[in-house]
Amino acid sequence: MEENQSFEKTKLKNINKIIVVASGKGGVGKSTVAAGIAMSLAGEGHSVGLLDADIYGPSVPLMFNLKDKKPFVTEKEGVEYLIPFVKFGIKLMSIGFLIDGKQPVIWRGPLAANGLKQLINNTFWGNLDYLVIDTPPGTGDIHITLLQSFEADGVVFVTTPQQVSVADVEKAMNMYNNKTIGIKILGVVENMSWFSPSIHPDEKYYIFGKGGGEKISADFNIPLLAQIPVTETMCDTCDQGKMGDLLSDKQISEAFRKLTDSLP
Repeated sequence: MEENQSFEKTKLKNINKIIVVASGKGGVGKSTVAAGIAMSLAGEGHSVGLLDADIYGPSVPLMFNLKDKKPFVTEKEGVEYLIPFVKFGIKLMSIGFLIDGKQPVIWRGPLAANGLKQLINNTFWGNLDYLVIDTPPGTGDIHITLLQSFEADGVVFVTTPQQVSVADVEKAMNMYNNKTIGIKILGVVENMSWFSPSIHPDEKYYIFGKGGGEKISADFNIPLLAQIPVTETMCDTCDQGKMGDLLSDKQISEAFRKLTDSLP
């Protein structure tokens, strides 16, 4: 990518802030963090949308108990728009609503990029205070298209404490720091920071190591926005589509409140 190349980015009408959630590595709980941000913002009274932009591994249909659901379509001024599902006050859209969930998405880069643009531009979002965009792992075509095509207000990076996660996240952060298409890095979230049994919430077991989020924070001079623990119920909450229970745990809700308080 040439440093002097310029791109005309679109400012989405009726959407005040766009927050991107990214990671360099899969399996760090990025989608859970994106959903938690949306849940926490909605709980504070904001109008919120959540876009599942992970074209190859969409999570929103499962997490919000909308598996195999298909959105309605409306027409406005000759253009067709998808009607997002609404749960817990959050407007939800995902490629997973439009494809067979049992089949892989075998799309080359340009097709995936066009799919992302259509999901963003042709969803009837209405007026939103925040649109949270959950991106795929890595630094591929989806990220490039998003950064080249749309004005976003910042990105939150998700890591786990493990060093293998830290290394991948740092590579992705260098992409978002690009002078031509980069956006502001708001900070890093350390997910799975420790395990705390529900019956003994004061106990902390560092089963995934320690220090990953702090290292990224120090290396890039960015805030460590939150450390989110693991509890017995957290995985079941996501896997069983019970997102309404995500913030019922005091430790989890406090971590997400701290995170959303730091957003622009």
